[in-house]
Formats: sequence, C-alpha cells, structure tokens
Amino acid sequence: MNKLTEFYDVVVVGAGMTGAAAALGFAQEGLRVALLEKAKPGAFDSQSAPDVRISAISSSSVELLKQLGAWQHVESMRSAPYRALETWEEPGSNVIFDAQSLGLPELGFMVENRVLQLALWQECEKYSNLEIICPAQLINLSQPKGQKEWMVELDDNRELQTKLVVGADGANSQVRKLAGIGSRGWQYRQSCMLITIQTAQPQQDKTWQQFFPSGPRAFLPLYDNWASLVWYDSPAKIRRLQAMTVEQLNDAVCGAFPERLGPVSVIASGAFPLTRHHANRYVIDGLALIGDAAHTINPLAGQGVNLGYRDVDALLSVVSRAREYLEPWSSLDVLKRYQRRRLPDNLVMQAGMDIFYMAFSENIAGLKILRNLGLMAAQRAGEAKKLALKYALGL
Repeated sequence: MNKLTEFYDVVVVGAGMTGAAAALGFAQEGLRVALLEKAKPGAFDSQSAPDVRISAISSSSVELLKQLGAWQHVESMRSAPYRALETWEEPGSNVIFDAQSLGLPELGFMVENRVLQLALWQECEKYSNLEIICPAQLINLSQPKGQKEWMVELDDNRELQTKLVVGADGANSQVRKLAGIGSRGWQYRQSCMLITIQTAQPQQDKTWQQFFPSGPRAFLPLYDNWASLVWYDSPAKIRRLQAMTVEQLNDAVCGAFPERLGPVSVIASGAFPLTRHHANRYVIDGLALIGDAAHTINPLAGQGVNLGYRDVDALLSVVSRAREYLEPWSSLDVLKRYQRRRLPDNLVMQAGMDIFYMAFSENIAGLKILRNLGLMAAQRAGEAKKLALKYALGL
C-alpha cells in the first residue's frame, strides 16, 4: 500500500506545553504546520480537583503566552498568581524575593500543566493552516539523498514532508534519537513527590521552600484553598510515601513540613525520579529540539517549563527574522543562531541548580553554617538579588 504524502513547512512532534506553543507561533507566521500528539488532553472540568502536575510560570512566559493568544484561555479556566518566593534552611536564613521590588504585579502564576496544554490547543484550533494530528505515532524520520526536506512517517501509513522538524516530545525524545543526536546526563540521588492538598489557610500568594539534607520541601499556592506540596527525598523514602494510604501520607506531611503550613488534607499525589540530561546539540539541518527534548533540569527552582518557553521564543524569533531577510530559514546556518542563543543559558541554569543541589545535600556542620551564611548574605544583597531574580524570571 502506497503511503499518502502530505506537505508542511513545519512538523512539531509533541503537543505538550512547549510543542503546542511552538506550533501556534509558526502558524501565526503564516507557515503550514502539523502538530503531532499521541493522545488528546481531557476536557476542562471546573469542579475537578487540580492536576497533580503544576508549573510555576514566570512573568516572561506569561508574556509569550499572551502574544500567542493562549493566556486568555488560561484565565477562563484557573490559575493562581504568586507575588513572593521565600527559601530558607535554618530559622533566620530566610531569603525573600518579591514582585514589588521589581515593580511587577506578580512574579508569575501557578498553573496546572493540563490547563496550559488545553489553553494552547484551544488557540491552535483557530488556525486553518495548523493541523493537529492526534492520535499520531511517529515511526521514522529520514532525509532522502540529495534533499533538504525531512520525511516524517506515522504509524497510520501517512507520510509528512517538511522543511523543519521540531522535536518537543519530552526527555525521552524519539525525534532526538531518530535524528542521531546524543545526550549526556544522570539520575540524581533524589526523587520528587507532588502532593495536592486543601489547606485550612485562606488563599495565599507566596510560594516557599525549606532545605533539608534529604531534599527541599516546598509549598505552591493554587486557587481557593487548594495548594501543591513538593517533597524531595531519597528514592527509597519516596517509594515508602507512595505506598502509604491517604491518611498515613497526611500524617507524614504534617510531621515533615514546617508549622507554617497549618492543617491540611491530602487529596492526591504522584512521584517521579529526578534526572538531568542535555542534548549534544539542539539542531541539525532542518531539525531543532526544544524544551525537555533538548534539556532537563533539577526542578528545584521550577524553571523547567520556563526554559522551554525561552526556547520557543528564541526559535520563533530566529525563524521569523530569517524569513524577513529571505534566508533559507530551516537551514543549519540559521538554526545554529537558535542554538547559540539558548544552549549557554540552559547550561548555566543546569549548573546553578546542580550547585544548589550539591550544596544543600550534604549534612556537614561546617558546610551547613556556610550555606546559611550565604542565604543571609543573599537576603541583604540589594541590587545583586534583584538581578538574580530578573535572570530567573527571564527579564
């Protein structure tokens, strides 16, 4: 049976939070886009409990989503602004970052991953030049000899021919593997548990985390009296927490988190290992990796999805400018500009999170004193503290 060949300017593989944003941006450029995804996200239900998976979306990421037209859909569903971020280890070492110091209404928003994906899909559906192919299973990528364009083969016998393939299909990216791009990385000695709770406290707008040698424990405020807790610990400890009943987990939370949390009710939880990887390169001729397909980071500061949106913004900007100057916009020379803009920033952020991870993972008396003195110094750092916050927010 002959394959049915369809022609596109861009094929984006992976319609999650970064892939859908990239597809939307390319469609707004007037390009013909195919967006591939294995399964459609479920419909939004305002009465449902929040998704266990939460992202802290920075103000610069919100600006990108506004430009793409997707933020209005988030606002019609649900999100929660956060205006301050506090971190500490020992009492008195508290470092507080706040929106007011930068003249911002908020530092960002806590948004459920599913809500973000749905918002982007709703906007994507408005564009006749953007086709969402779902369910779609990628089975092969190839570049026929003498051709610049890529052939994208799907399991339903469809074949897509495209000038540019964008891999946005996560840390285990099939696009990256089929393109022959290697990656380096490792698994940390910690796992992470996400716990959806209801609190006895009124709606809050401050996110906080306390460091422990076993790993930090963080509070992420959501809408109404909902919130999310993040508990980092050894893989064995997280497995024990996963095996607990809701009542047992509730008791464990009350015993492990700071008193400021107050009484809570655990509603749901999920866990995952912490891994770090970085692709050896982000681009080859006619192909680019974005988001987790290119890099994953220790989620200590919640920067993963924001780095992905910085990738999207940079790739769209590079392609748009190349088209404006009538350059071969999908060529390796052009795509390398995207790599030059994003690779150093991602590596710096990865290294920064690794330094924090290593510094706070050792229970050595002298080191503990030093790191708490460091936190106290950071709180009094003035303009340097503002610059650090601006960098983290992508401003």
